[in-house]
Amino acid sequence: MPGYAFRPATRADLPMLRNWLMTPEVVRWWGNPAEQYALLEQDLANPLMVMRIVACDGRPFAYVQDYDVHTWPQAHFAHLPEGARGIDAFIGVPGMIGRGHGAAFLRERATELIAAGAPLVAIDPDAANLRARRAYAKAGFVETLLIATPAGPVVVMVFQGANADPLPTSKAGRGDRLHRDHRIPAALRADLYLYHSPTRRGNGRTCRP
Repeated sequence: MPGYAFRPATRADLPMLRNWLMTPEVVRWWGNPAEQYALLEQDLANPLMVMRIVACDGRPFAYVQDYDVHTWPQAHFAHLPEGARGIDAFIGVPGMIGRGHGAAFLRERATELIAAGAPLVAIDPDAANLRARRAYAKAGFVETLLIATPAGPVVVMVFQGANADPLPTSKAGRGDRLHRDHRIPAALRADLYLYHSPTRRGNGRTCRP
């Protein structure tokens, strides 16, 4: 099984991060590479944003950051307890996408944050990003809220680790535990249930792209 390491990002990582931000999958979900690069460069000087480079058996391939959700207030995180951590991540090496690494390192990082005292860890993927939502579910995150934001619909997912459970199915309808905002298009609301029974396959998880 691959071993993951999370080391602090430094200015020396900026050229690598710039290249990662320009890869198609990252551009699709993170947006303008120049704008995102400027934010990362700015955040390097902010101790409230914990920035990590993720390596697999010593090979850097992904970026992950975490922060106190009430330090950067967002309406969809306002109900979370004091000390809750928000987490964001992307895989910068295209050959490492779709091989189980995202779920694996996010599970490991979220577990570390809980062990360090965070009462809760949450992530908020774009509602249309089904690949990310499947990976986060496999990592142990459970969808709790689907809501419109100024940037578009997002899904709030809370880490439950080994206790994570798919949303229940009942005759009354699926997603009874999930608040569904009426402003979200019905097609996106339906998307919430597409990933709970993923096709089983070998994980193929090695550290070489």
